[in-house]
Amino acid sequence: MRTRPRRTAVLVLPLALSLAACSAEAEEPAVAGSPEAAASSPAPEPSEAPESPEDFLDLAEKAMAEESAWTFSVEGDEGLTLQGQKSAATYEGTVRRAVGRAALHSQGVSTSSKGKKKTEELYVVGEAGFLKEGTADFKAVSPADPEMRNKAEDPIAVVDEFRIYAQAAGGEVKVTETDGGTVELRVVSGKQKLSAVQGRAWAKKAKREFDPTAAQLREAGIPVEDGQLTLSGLEEVLVLDAKTYRIKSHRLDFGFLIPYNGQDIAFEQRVAEENQGPYEGKIELPAGVR
Repeated sequence: MRTRPRRTAVLVLPLALSLAACSAEAEEPAVAGSPEAAASSPAPEPSEAPESPEDFLDLAEKAMAEESAWTFSVEGDEGLTLQGQKSAATYEGTVRRAVGRAALHSQGVSTSSKGKKKTEELYVVGEAGFLKEGTADFKAVSPADPEMRNKAEDPIAVVDEFRIYAQAAGGEVKVTETDGGTVELRVVSGKQKLSAVQGRAWAKKAKREFDPTAAQLREAGIPVEDGQLTLSGLEEVLVLDAKTYRIKSHRLDFGFLIPYNGQDIAFEQRVAEENQGPYEGKIELPAGVR
């Protein structure tokens, strides 16, 4: 299951329209803080010390499977900037994710740079999905739909994504053991044309995240051609507890440069998740839609 809870339609269109008219207003996002991840009990010591990224990922998968479900806090922001003028949106929410079955419940609120708030609640159980936006009733959605995949964050699926990165030719994941009792698995890219890395799994992920914004820019009359995009930079970090190997946090930062009238529109996105500990409740569809 790969879903994502925070896509904010309030972000792109107002700026896109104003860019087309060359009259965007400068706004800066307010970035919310994240609480610390809950403490957890030690995991059994491995028979051999892990060395490779895949060793650590295997241990993380086993450690997360020790509980039936987990709670993560999520916060992020994304924005578009042209000539120093910026429009942005932020998101804060909570995700509860079951282990061993496709079940997820997310709740959150997005806030535009003009202060407009929008609440979202999403349930995914098996192949069924239900989304509630604002005060509207729950509506059935397909978890496989690309739009829904950009609606919710699946913090546990990150282990599988990093395994794909690690298995790429030459390996793309660097492992660092810190003095703070954590292990960091990291993928980094500097500024380069998207066409040069478009086959890499992490580049495809960033492009998928950007696609809804690109579609809204096109609707506003601003051309967005994949072959002209520049990846301004990317860093994705998965942090594990060095003793338990449980996920402590995950962060993705990236940006794209979109050529426009001889200049660049800069798109930036940051998403951070922190493990708040095991969830003892049951994740199931709301009573009104079962």
